[in-house]
Amino acid sequence: MRIFIFKSETKPELRAFGGDLVGSQLPKQFSPWRAIGAIAPDRDPPHQMSRDAIETAIRDQGFQLWRFRKKS
Repeated sequence: MRIFIFKSETKPELRAFGGDLVGSQLPKQFSPWRAIGAIAPDRDPPHQMSRDAIETAIRDQGFQLWRFRKKS
């Protein structure tokens, strides 16, 4: 599965993984969403996140949310 990475324009620290380029299943309350990347089927997600957990969340809910924290 190709996984797409999105950034919320209303909550800049909020990110999401989705299964399609337009983010059709992403939560509307945090829209608009902007696609910022993609993860090929043979690549690992960023920040040592579990690909299995992400794919399960996308299949079950249509997305997975996560927060991006800047290093201090």
